[in-house]
Amino acid sequence: MKDEYKELLLKVARAAIFQGLDRSEGDPPLLARIPAELMEERASFVTLEIRGVLRGCIGTLDAYRPLVSDVEENARASAFKDPRFPPVTREEFESIEIHISVLSPPEEIMFSSEQNLIDQIRPGADGLILEDEYHRGTFLPSVWEQLPDTKQFLAHLKMKAGLPDSHEVGSMRIFRYTAEYFGE
Repeated sequence: MKDEYKELLLKVARAAIFQGLDRSEGDPPLLARIPAELMEERASFVTLEIRGVLRGCIGTLDAYRPLVSDVEENARASAFKDPRFPPVTREEFESIEIHISVLSPPEEIMFSSEQNLIDQIRPGADGLILEDEYHRGTFLPSVWEQLPDTKQFLAHLKMKAGLPDSHEVGSMRIFRYTAEYFGE
């Protein structure tokens, strides 16, 4: 993605948060000048940090709206609707660092055993989606920084999805995706 597109998405995300603080509605700035590439249906995550500490992270795994709209809505949700945190305040706004992950379409990994699955996972590159009946969880590729061991990565993903880390992979569906990650 071109640097100018990344800058524009970061501006849209910051404006969406500011509009949320103002309780105003409306389109993000510069919508008349959004490039066609940013109007394509893409999935994204918006992560907020203050001095390197997580302050919110919300995203979509399935592309169903234009990327610029997805970033706008996920920025607002990260700031005001992440259930792990209280809403962002005006005092925090200037300290917020915005990071955006634009996801590739997910592809299913076919595997015959847990070891076969582990052998196919690309540490540092793959984000994973785990589905097992009504359980679902994902880790962005950036999570490899905290969990560099593939077995631990998978075990923690199981727990995030609400399953025990010892849960057998036989009934699971696993999808991989990559992400283009950029921020302020």
